[in-house]
Amino acid sequence: MDNMTGKVLDNRYELLDVIGTGGMAVVYKAQDRRLNRSVAVKILKTELAADEEFRRRFRDESQAVAMLSHLNIVSVYDVSRGETEYIVMELIDGITLKQYMERRGKLNWREALHFITQIMRGLSHAHSRGIVHRDIKPQNVMILRDGTVKIADFGIARLESSAQQTMTQQALGSVHYISPEQAKGDRTDARSDIYSAGVVLYEMLTSRLPFEGDSAVAVALQHLSSVPLSPCEIDPTVPEALEKICMKAMASDINKRYPSAEAMIADLEEFRKNPDTSLDFTIEELHEKPSTERTMPLPAMKQLTSRLSKNQEEDGAEAEPEQEPEEYGAAPPVLPRALIIVAILAICATAIFGLWNLILASFDTEPVQTEFSVPNLIGKTIDEANALEGVKDIFTITQIGQRPSTEYEAGKIIEQSPSVGKTVRENREITVFVSTGIKSDVMPDVVGKEHRAAAIQLRELDLNLVVNDSEEEYSDSVPAGHVIRSNPVANETLRDGDVVMLVISKGPKVIPATVVSMTNISLERAQQLAEQSGLVVAVEYAHDDTIQVDYVISQSIAPNSSVAQGSTIKLIVSLGPEQTEPVDDPTQQTENPSTENPTEIQPAAPEGEGNSTFIDPEAGA
Repeated sequence: MDNMTGKVLDNRYELLDVIGTGGMAVVYKAQDRRLNRSVAVKILKTELAADEEFRRRFRDESQAVAMLSHLNIVSVYDVSRGETEYIVMELIDGITLKQYMERRGKLNWREALHFITQIMRGLSHAHSRGIVHRDIKPQNVMILRDGTVKIADFGIARLESSAQQTMTQQALGSVHYISPEQAKGDRTDARSDIYSAGVVLYEMLTSRLPFEGDSAVAVALQHLSSVPLSPCEIDPTVPEALEKICMKAMASDINKRYPSAEAMIADLEEFRKNPDTSLDFTIEELHEKPSTERTMPLPAMKQLTSRLSKNQEEDGAEAEPEQEPEEYGAAPPVLPRALIIVAILAICATAIFGLWNLILASFDTEPVQTEFSVPNLIGKTIDEANALEGVKDIFTITQIGQRPSTEYEAGKIIEQSPSVGKTVRENREITVFVSTGIKSDVMPDVVGKEHRAAAIQLRELDLNLVVNDSEEEYSDSVPAGHVIRSNPVANETLRDGDVVMLVISKGPKVIPATVVSMTNISLERAQQLAEQSGLVVAVEYAHDDTIQVDYVISQSIAPNSSVAQGSTIKLIVSLGPEQTEPVDDPTQQTENPSTENPTEIQPAAPEGEGNSTFIDPEAGA
């Protein structure tokens, strides 16, 4: 795949740099421009994206995984539907469990218990939704800084078989953890994940893998036929109960493994509470071989050969007493002994021929059918399917789960494995999922909630809802990133598979305002102009010799500037010229006659008399 760093997918996800490369995809660190957050984007390699069937399955699997919402599973935010196939996931700040083990070496059993319990909880959630990982390994388990475990790459491993990959060195990393049924190419279910998780626990406890080999095929064969050393044989400090849990998860016989992740979690919790607990099974029981063989002709022929050999011995023992050469006074002639041997051989041959005919007579002489085509069971009940001519006395139908369906009513088969038309020989079991009908619930009130919390709340309803939160609007009342409204609205009925639209707030819309000139106009007019532009007015007063009273002297924002509506503009308003006290002419000042009481007002002179306080020296001239 060409380096896509710097490109923007769907005008939303900007690819920043490569953070990982695998056999199927390249993972980029990216920026979600719409939600302003860092994410991880996994893009299919070109050679796989060119296969339309593979792309279809990729989308279907990814959309199913996007419905998972659990603390111990990497969240899937978005799945592409365009030309470029990609998945958008949460960006994990941590390292893989493989890297953690390489740094730490062998983990103590308490760490191993902490990690495996979280892995099983994530698997339990996925299995309850009908999703099997099929590639559990330390490379697909992320460890966060706080010790939280998150399982990654759900739905991707399932597609590897459709890509028709062979067991090359590239597959060696996964083959160490595959279950025996995966190695044989048989049907896999949730118990395959349990086996792989057991191998991960084994590696954490012992710092080594249960099986090693020079090639992927050599390792796979050991999963089929070999029994690994128990953890206590490698490290005696491993608690016995935890060793038994590990070995039960890794039982090569699928029927001796834990039947579900919940069952394994129960034993892990019991061990956590009491490390000296005694579990009700032994490691030896897990490795016992079935007492009956699968292929019957071989033991039948062994029994036949054994019986004939016994008959020959018995015939020979009875023939010896009949030989009485002493009565003849000489050794018996050679010819009679040869004839006896020939006769015995003839009898044996006759017995063999008769028994063989008897065996053949017990079987139908017509050709025995060894290949069968898997019939279509979809839409039928299990009883109806068992009654079909192509099923009765040929196939065994086993229900392994149930889930809601919008297409089929309760009790009808909605999924089967092997698929319709597939030719099978030995393994004639068909596993099915059965419909529980259309599941419904009430739409919760998510208005005002943060959109990611609202999406999680909707997915926890377990209705396989498709949550679309791509529509955004400005809002003065709802904070950015929160839900403005939903469709359906609160308290309406939700059904399995419904689409829920969430309109997300972008916050208040910032509208620019152009500032006009307000100087040398009245304050009243200036306030009108400011309000028309969406501005808030603050007024200060000052004296000015040139601007008349209540007119604007100056403004804080220059005319023709562009600012956000709601901005504050300060106006300086005139008080007119500054008033000063007049200075009197000293010649006009009246002498104060009283120094004791300067504020006392003197009586006016009688009419016709001169001023008693000021005498003009030139008056008598």
